[in-house]
Order: sequence, then structure tokens, then C-alpha cells
Amino acid sequence: MLYPDNGNAPSPNIEMPDAVKKIYLEACSIYQKSPRGAAALLRLGIQMLCKELGESGVNINNDIKNLVKNGLPEIVQKSLDIVRVTGNDAVHPGQIDTDDPNTVASLFELTNIVVQYMITLPKQVGLLYDALPEDKTQAISKRDTPQ
Repeated sequence: MLYPDNGNAPSPNIEMPDAVKKIYLEACSIYQKSPRGAAALLRLGIQMLCKELGESGVNINNDIKNLVKNGLPEIVQKSLDIVRVTGNDAVHPGQIDTDDPNTVASLFELTNIVVQYMITLPKQVGLLYDALPEDKTQAISKRDTPQ
């Protein structure tokens, strides 16, 4: 089967922003042919995802720092940094073997984990919370307001 050419990479999270998904799918299409190229594209996708999350998108390291300052869970920070560092080493040779398809396969998973934590879960929890009775949400708000 020649189309779609996903290189056996996992499908993108359904909530992945379109601009990020476009880069993710491009990485999928070259994954088996060029794991290093796929790693570099996934790093670009993470930088674009940071922008989608309200950061500047200019410096991925600063974007992650700001997200951490604003309460980014540690597991998401680590996922972002793994993709960032591995993607950087794909174009600036370092100690990470970005020619190994297994290493790069984990980057696809981590990208989906970031989307899951930062977009999918907040959306799902928000919908459930919004369905609570108004008197219950007011009591919660009162409980959480400093006296």
C-alpha cells in the first residue's frame, strides 16, 4: 500500500492542531526512509505546538520554560524536552542515535502524549465540569477563593 505513507508511525492525536498535524504527518511519511529527518520534523512540530499553547514559538527552550512556570506538569515538560533535544541532535550531531527507528518512534508517542495532556484532557475535563450543576460549581469556586 503506497498511500497513506505513514511509515508505521502512530496516528496523530485527534485533538492535535492542524498546523502541528501537518508536520507530524510529514514526519510519518519519511520515518522509515529517514528517521533523522522525522526526528527533526517532530521537533519543529513541538515548537509549533508550544506556539499553539500560547508561547511565542521563537525559542522552544524559552517556550518550555514559560510553560513550566505556568504549571506545566513535569511529565509533559520531560516529553517536550526529549523531543526537543533529540530533534536538535538530528540536525546537530550529538550523542543520541537519531538513525535508530526505535528512538524516533518514541518521539511520535511523546508528541501525542503532550497533545493528550495539554489539549485533550483539559477539553474533556472542562466539558464534564461545565456539566455540573451551577450551585455545585459556585460552592467549589467559593471553597477555592482565598478568604
